[in-house]
Amino acid sequence: MKKGYLSEYFSGVAAKTLSAVEADPKKSNQHEFNGVSRLKSILGADKRTLPTLFVYLSDAEDETTASAEGFLTWYDARAYHPTRSEHRLYFPTTPVSDKFRAGDLFVMALRPDGSALCLIAESKSTAANQILWLFGISRENLDGFKIVDKEEIDEYELEYTSRLILSEIGIEYEPEPEIQPLLESILSKFGPMFPPTRAFSEFIRNTCRLDARDGPDEVLLAWMDTEEAGFRALERYLIYERLQAGFNGEGGTVDVDGFISFSLGVQNRRKSRAGYALENHLEAVFTAYGIHYSRTAVTENKSKPDFIFPGVAEYKDAAFPEDRLTMLAAKTSAKDRWRQILGEADRIPTKHLITLEPGISENQTDEMKARNVALVLPRLIHDSYSAAQRPWLIDVESFVSMIAARQEGFGR
Repeated sequence: MKKGYLSEYFSGVAAKTLSAVEADPKKSNQHEFNGVSRLKSILGADKRTLPTLFVYLSDAEDETTASAEGFLTWYDARAYHPTRSEHRLYFPTTPVSDKFRAGDLFVMALRPDGSALCLIAESKSTAANQILWLFGISRENLDGFKIVDKEEIDEYELEYTSRLILSEIGIEYEPEPEIQPLLESILSKFGPMFPPTRAFSEFIRNTCRLDARDGPDEVLLAWMDTEEAGFRALERYLIYERLQAGFNGEGGTVDVDGFISFSLGVQNRRKSRAGYALENHLEAVFTAYGIHYSRTAVTENKSKPDFIFPGVAEYKDAAFPEDRLTMLAAKTSAKDRWRQILGEADRIPTKHLITLEPGISENQTDEMKARNVALVLPRLIHDSYSAAQRPWLIDVESFVSMIAARQEGFGR
């Protein structure tokens, strides 16, 4: 196990596509997975019962994520046969198994503590794409189990996007010990408090000492990665201090409402801060390239696009050519929230959206294209998308070059 690598959280992974027999209780009540012989490389030959958390993931807006605690049993059905073995993997009935459908992705991830996490993702969904990308598993030939062993997992270094996926499946990222000097610098600069987002982002950029012109795709992700790590380290430090103080009410009672409010504040701060961080660092990229823009300026119906190029004054000038106007929305995680941008900046028919979310499903990107939404992604995330999607994707450097071309001669 190496800190900062996937092996910190998993010791072995197996993935397959569920068959009709495995998914439909009307066709089989065995509750066993097929094609399990390859599992011996990560489960061994001896009988094992693994405490297991089952999680079902779907992209549907009206589909809530289902989870259930249970177990997996790995055993040899011919244990007493002198020469033959026939291993099987048994799973119980749970609210999650009731959601199984043929074609869904099934991933069994072994944890270092001897338990397992079973992720079942709707077929061809964003969730399925992201899980496969997290574990470095190709989409092809998943009729039988594909195995990712400990040695392979030990090579998967975690970065910003992979930590996003871990968070989505309920695994809390723990900052590495190497982040301690950065935490000390943060505390020295701002004290034991959460600093304003703009100031924090600027501090991170000064700490990284990277020039966006050396590669905006890589630099943007590096800034986001460092800021996320620094924020999480600061957050853990401040939460520890707060928990040490306790939640004590009057007369020696426990202040339950105070604790709940504190917990909700932690979650809400995480979500809002990440979005502001992306906007802050994009702003630094545009400034480095000398690009003109307005940030969160009001257009029609009180909407506030994240960025208008070259600016809101030009946008509101009816004489300014529409083909030189551009809008960009920034969302760390797009999901179904991308539709929110469709009503922004009516003068600009094509809405550009930058996100850090890997593996958005083809159904979603097809709808984006139909709605004139152009997707911008850092180049390193492009390989989480299918071969059919990639020609349509725009990287950050290409987007910046497009804006620079549209602004050629502007302001002279």
